[in-house]
Amino acid sequence: MDTSQSSKSRLSRRPLVSDKHARIIIIGGGGTMGSSTALHLARRGYTNIQVLDVWESPSNDSAGNDINKIAGADSIGLFGGVSDEAWEAWVTDPIFRPYAHNVGKLDLTVGSNDRAAHLNKKYEKLRGLGRTDVDWMDSADAIKRKAPHLEQADITGWQGLWCANGGWVAARQALSAVAVECRRLGVKCASGESGTFRTLVLDSSGRCTGVEVADGTIWEGDLIVLAAGAWSPVLVDLEGQCESKAWIYAHIQLTPEESQAWKGIPTMYNDLYGFFMEPQPGTGLLKLCNEFPGYTHMALARPFPLQKDIRMSVPRSHTRHPTDTIPDESREDIKQLIDKCLPHLRGRPLINQGMCWCTDTEDANWLLCEHPKLPGLVLATGDSGHTFKMLPVVGSEVADLIEDKLSDTKRHLWRWRPGAGDPNGTGEGGPRPKDLSDVEGWRSETP
Repeated sequence: MDTSQSSKSRLSRRPLVSDKHARIIIIGGGGTMGSSTALHLARRGYTNIQVLDVWESPSNDSAGNDINKIAGADSIGLFGGVSDEAWEAWVTDPIFRPYAHNVGKLDLTVGSNDRAAHLNKKYEKLRGLGRTDVDWMDSADAIKRKAPHLEQADITGWQGLWCANGGWVAARQALSAVAVECRRLGVKCASGESGTFRTLVLDSSGRCTGVEVADGTIWEGDLIVLAAGAWSPVLVDLEGQCESKAWIYAHIQLTPEESQAWKGIPTMYNDLYGFFMEPQPGTGLLKLCNEFPGYTHMALARPFPLQKDIRMSVPRSHTRHPTDTIPDESREDIKQLIDKCLPHLRGRPLINQGMCWCTDTEDANWLLCEHPKLPGLVLATGDSGHTFKMLPVVGSEVADLIEDKLSDTKRHLWRWRPGAGDPNGTGEGGPRPKDLSDVEGWRSETP
């Protein structure tokens, strides 16, 4: 963009609401981006915030409604640099601090490959910034010195980055804490049929002025925020910019003695095999995830304002399909992760198996902008598998958009961009995900 265009763009910008008493409705406010948005708007003094969600927060449909998520101070450069400040917020903000577990983080790969080069480049960059909390681990022995619980692991040839500042966050507990704080600050919430999206309401000029929900109620608003996570592209037509995918998890129940012995272990991620972290305090549940491109679930849907159904990836909620588990091939992947890293747990039953739904953009950057064809509707979606790390700060970016405080760089990065692809190679890349219809073992009921 040349200087004259930038100046004209700047002059044409304006806050999306006129004052702090404006009625702001957040669709999907029981999840990650919606909850954070409600919190930051309330902290800035907005007095008329209405959250709508199928479920009370933390929403059962949210990817963030989970026992734990990886987070740390090594996530640099994501989402326009927002990731650079996220861990600091986790460990200093009183709402989030109790749920951040600073146990350290291993980010590993196998052999000398592109991933190893990327991690080493990140290590050099962090050291160049004066960081002393990172180390490069070039052997299995170096890794095991950081992670003695991997003593029996078959990790010859592994290498990668160690970051002492980071580890994991108690996801469900953090979302619950945000919900409590939002209520204290005056945020109103509606769930069940009163919070279940049916359609948007437009005025005669085509401006979005409200949301009609399943029980027929029309919630009127000066600004509507769509922050429905993996359900966003199903509710409103995003012209293919977001694709919803499932990732896989399962758990092993540890004994109290095992759980105590593993208290405080560092989080371990490997781009080929998957990841796990400290057992959940109090329950002894050890969550294990494989690493793969995700699964789609292709079905017919009619996002607003389309007049006919289109075929797209539609999340399949575990709360509506409680007998769903995980594909056989994913179960085998998780067993391989156990065989490699935790051979003494080989043969233990895998319990609480399920699918976690997120929505990806091609370039793995948020879709955070006012909808160009539906003025009055703000899009806050495009999780791309990393946004829970940003829970303490992402809502501030949404609030900045609403108040016209976003930099031109961020506005361009998160703009409405159908067909833009991934010109800078920041997306997931790799093969197309399989569809759930093409794999076996996850469903024990009819569609």
